[in-house]
Amino acid sequence: MSQPSASDSQKIAGRIEDLYAKPLADLEALADLNPEGSMLAALISGLTDLQFAERNIAFQLQRLRELAHPERQIGSVEAVHILDCARRIADSVATRDVYAKTLSGVLASLHRVPAPAASPEPVPAAAPAAAPARAAARTR
Repeated sequence: MSQPSASDSQKIAGRIEDLYAKPLADLEALADLNPEGSMLAALISGLTDLQFAERNIAFQLQRLRELAHPERQIGSVEAVHILDCARRIADSVATRDVYAKTLSGVLASLHRVPAPAASPEPVPAAAPAAAPARAAARTR
């Protein structure tokens, strides 16, 4: 399985901006107007979760480096913290991978629809022709 880069969220944010042709900040504000039931809101929500997972990976890696520093004594308490950090990193990596794969798949299935070509002003239609007279209604 390939390792996603640390900038998956940046790539996906760029693809969302390209798809909607607006900056991400504007899209987030737009998604806030209809937080449920729109594709944009779902994409922004998934992107936020992806960004959180990436930040958590970075934080937990930094914490793990501190705990496992060569000059530190590692006792039973530190070992528990090291294992907890490793577990949290694994959870966040799995979460990041799922969000990155899902968002990439959804974005790959979407595309911008070209704006309709500017059409000349419509010519007013001639008055409709008189409708033909209906046959007399039958009575019993």
